[in-house]
Amino acid sequence: MTLLCLLLTSVSCLTIPKKESAVKFTKMHGCGNDYVYLNCFQEQVADPSRLAPKISDRHFGVGSDGLVLVMRSDKADVRMRMFNPDGTEAEMCGNAIRCVAKLAYESGISRKPELRVETGAGVLTLQLTIENGRVQRVRVNMGNPILERGQIPMLGPAGKVVNEPLMVDGRQFIVTCASMGNPHCVTYVDDVSRFDVHRWGPLIENHPSFPRRVNVEFVEVVSPAELRMRVWERGAGETLACGTGASAACVAGVLTGRSEREVIIHLLGGDLELEWADDDCVYKTGPAVTVFTGDWEE
Repeated sequence: MTLLCLLLTSVSCLTIPKKESAVKFTKMHGCGNDYVYLNCFQEQVADPSRLAPKISDRHFGVGSDGLVLVMRSDKADVRMRMFNPDGTEAEMCGNAIRCVAKLAYESGISRKPELRVETGAGVLTLQLTIENGRVQRVRVNMGNPILERGQIPMLGPAGKVVNEPLMVDGRQFIVTCASMGNPHCVTYVDDVSRFDVHRWGPLIENHPSFPRRVNVEFVEVVSPAELRMRVWERGAGETLACGTGASAACVAGVLTGRSEREVIIHLLGGDLELEWADDDCVYKTGPAVTVFTGDWEE
C-alpha cells in the first residue's frame, strides 16, 4: 500500500511537457463573443485559414466564433488578424480587439494604458481600464463610419443607404447600411427575442446586393438611449455579441432618428456602451474576459 501511494504521488507530480507540434492558445470573450487567441510573438501558425475551422469547432475543437492572431506590427503596438469559423479572414471585430488589448497588456507585449492596434480596417486606438494589474474594460475608438453605398460595399446608386427597402425572399425589410471597417446591414424589428434570426440572417448575409456579403443586425428600440440587438455575423452565424455591429446600430439609430448618439445596447452576451461623438468617431466600451489557456496539437 505504501509503495502504491508513493507511485501515485510521483505520477501526480509529473509535468507533461508541451509537444513541439502544439501551439499555446488563450480562449477569451467580450460579451460572449468568444475567440481563440494566439500570441504570435511566441507561437507560429503556418495556415490560419485552415486552422480556424478546426479550432473553432464547438464539438471537436476548442469552440469559438473564430481565430485571432496577435502579431508584430510596424504601424502600431500590435497587429490583429481575425479568421471566421469558415476560414475566411475578416477585417475587424470590435469585441475581439478588446481582448487583443487585454492579452497584449497582461502578457507584457505592451504595458501601455493606451494601445494602438493594426487591423484590416486600419489602426485603432484603445484605452484600457486596469485594476490590480488586470484589464477589466476597454474603450475603443472604432473610427468614422463609412456611409457611401459603394464603399460599404453595396450595389446600387451612389449615396447613403438609410431607411431603404430590401426585398428578401418575398419579404421587404427596411435597412440602413454602414461599414465599420466591415459591412453591416441594420434593420428594426418589434420583438428581437422572437424574431427568426436564423432564417433571415443568412438570406440577408448572402443577398446579391452585398458583393462581399454582410453582417446583419436586428434591432429593437427600447428607448432613444437603449437598444436590444441580435446579430448574424458573416461567416460565423448568430453570435452573442458583435462590436462593429453594435457600432453600426448606434450610427443607424442616429441616421434614422430612432436613437440618440449615446446608447446602451443589450446583446445576448451582455451590454456595450456606444457613442457616435462630435468628432464623427464611434466609441465603444465593454469588458474583456480570459476564459482559459491550453495547448492545441496540430
